[in-house]
Amino acid sequence: MQGKERVILVARKDPNEEEKRFNSSLEELHSLTETADGDVCRVITQKRDRVHPATYLGEGKLEEIKAAALETEAELIIFNDELTPGQLRNISDKVERRVLDRSQLILDIFASRARTKEGKLQVELAQLQYLLPRLAGQGTELSRLGGGIGTRGPGETKLETDRRHIRRRIDDIKKRLNSVVKQREQYRQRRKENRAFQIAIVGYTNAGKSTFFNRVTESDSYEENLLFATLDPLTRQMSLPSGFQALISDTVGFIQDLPTTLIAAFRSTLEEVTEADFILHMVDASHPDHLQQEKTVLRLLDELGAGQLPMLTVYNKKDLLREDFIPETHPSLTVSVHDRIDLKRILDKVEVVLKEEWHEYDVFIPASEGKRLQQFKKFSMITSMNFYEDKEGYAIHGFIHPEHPLRHQIL
Repeated sequence: MQGKERVILVARKDPNEEEKRFNSSLEELHSLTETADGDVCRVITQKRDRVHPATYLGEGKLEEIKAAALETEAELIIFNDELTPGQLRNISDKVERRVLDRSQLILDIFASRARTKEGKLQVELAQLQYLLPRLAGQGTELSRLGGGIGTRGPGETKLETDRRHIRRRIDDIKKRLNSVVKQREQYRQRRKENRAFQIAIVGYTNAGKSTFFNRVTESDSYEENLLFATLDPLTRQMSLPSGFQALISDTVGFIQDLPTTLIAAFRSTLEEVTEADFILHMVDASHPDHLQQEKTVLRLLDELGAGQLPMLTVYNKKDLLREDFIPETHPSLTVSVHDRIDLKRILDKVEVVLKEEWHEYDVFIPASEGKRLQQFKKFSMITSMNFYEDKEGYAIHGFIHPEHPLRHQIL
């Protein structure tokens, strides 16, 4: 087992940036580094009006970083920003260490987390698109990397020597991903035709989405206290308390300043969200910056065109709260997804929210029409069902999606 790589984190603070946001972004970089198996031994920050075009920070600061690397025996310097190809090269020359930026670090974590064929292809595409403009002058560094953070995925093969090879590989991956996207669209179309009701769990990375998903579907998706534990969208069937059947999807965690190549690459994964009928937004209520995280997710949902869907905000990790918690958003619940009673409260609340959106109905179904009865059980939320012997049938009261075809059978 290889020891953890020693890392120095570097961040520039813009004088106009809020202290809180700067600190939370830096903490996030710290968590990302730990997730990538790095050991942070020093954090160096500089207040600076603007970025130095050639070296990002000033000469004196780079000397300080170099001295700190010698002193702490750090092998890697990670910057909390996206660096230009020239900056990466110049900084690396000055500090005589490997240098990564925030985007490369996130890409690296994604490379080690992807489980499915599609996930792996998406990560590789994002890495290659990021690598292409950064090839010049990286030849020597990349070939002598020999593993470590930022080298998982295509960096290890000597792709940097041949841009044409990379461009060909990018085209090839895009073609393969297109066919996966087509399959996914067919699958979605089938779900639509079957009128399957879809719930998508969204939220900031590490808010407890997979834990909730596993508890309510009794499945075993990857669940760990790490950023980006889930990369590949999983969909399973589940029952709401009324017996109503729904499909529920666990999605990739959102994060501040996600590299644009990654958002593009994970478009199809995130599109699961736009196809949903209902959104469960999980928030880690115990996180000091949970408000900012909540806003990040809502902004991304808007960008994806999913901002108008019915939503329940679930403030998770109430067991870690030190003081009274006041929710920002409604409708919402404050829970711990490890608590069975809280899980039931979430599912009950989903039904309450849906009832406000759905059409309330009363219908009488003769006992001889078993198939029709099953349809109502499956596609609507039944709140009461009484059998009348004299009429030989069931009087049903419930709620149904306003656009569901069954609604036409209700007189």
